[in-house]
Amino acid sequence: MGSIVSSLLGGGGIAEAAPSSSDPSRVMPFHSSARWQLHFNNSKDSSQLMVIDFAASWCGPCKFIEPAVHAMASKFTDVDFAKIDVDELPDVAQEFRVQGMPTFVLVKKGKEVDRVVGVEKDELEKKIEKHRALQPSS
Repeated sequence: MGSIVSSLLGGGGIAEAAPSSSDPSRVMPFHSSARWQLHFNNSKDSSQLMVIDFAASWCGPCKFIEPAVHAMASKFTDVDFAKIDVDELPDVAQEFRVQGMPTFVLVKKGKEVDRVVGVEKDELEKKIEKHRALQPSS
């Protein structure tokens, strides 16, 4: 059944990267540029903060910080967490000028508001706290 769900969600072959807890992750992985573009375009109408995690399956630091990212996704339920594998979607990584991994790009209404490069858990959490609370002035 899990493989059916994985195939429907565009996954497959990444079960070992999933969190070990029985809770479903709130970090949504994207495996197709078209699906990503649709999600990203839909987010432009919302003032909800989106955190995009740019990583790679072979990246040790990316694997190291992954549990912390999943924990933040569970803690900040009002924030949209997305994961992009730079090898699967190099066009998306290039669009966001990703040069090192992990890179976390914080986006609101389709615009980058901040970014964190490297395994900087505390810095990432502080920036999420800061930007999720900010509402555009009317």
